[in-house]
Amino acid sequence: MTNAISKTSIWTYRSLKNTLDIATDFHALEEGRAVLQINIADDNSISGTIGGSTWSLDLKGSIQYGNPATLWFQGFGKVGDDPWIYSYLCYQVPVIPNGIDQLPVLVGSVTRVIPHPGDNNTTSPAGAVYSFYAILQTQA
Repeated sequence: MTNAISKTSIWTYRSLKNTLDIATDFHALEEGRAVLQINIADDNSISGTIGGSTWSLDLKGSIQYGNPATLWFQGFGKVGDDPWIYSYLCYQVPVIPNGIDQLPVLVGSVTRVIPHPGDNNTTSPAGAVYSFYAILQTQA
């Protein structure tokens, strides 16, 4: 596995609710799925998108190279008529010695910055924090 942080990369993204109850069914932990496209400029700024079939957020942030590389960016936009803003902080998982078929992965936390409408006429509150991981699909 080589350094997955290139100028343009596309990732399969999944976020999960954080809970301490080990008996929680894994499917109940799912918060979101998306395609994450990260573009890195020469000044280490990040642009791109994160989204699914019915929504998309634009990304703005930066990368700090190191071991591990650190990415910090915000996703912002409208879903329907409602503004959404999320903040993402993640790290590239280093190559694990003796790992077999290890894929490039980002792991981190995502925080909802502002509230937005949720399922069943509820409000998804600001400040909610979830864990996420993203697996590299392709890079240019």
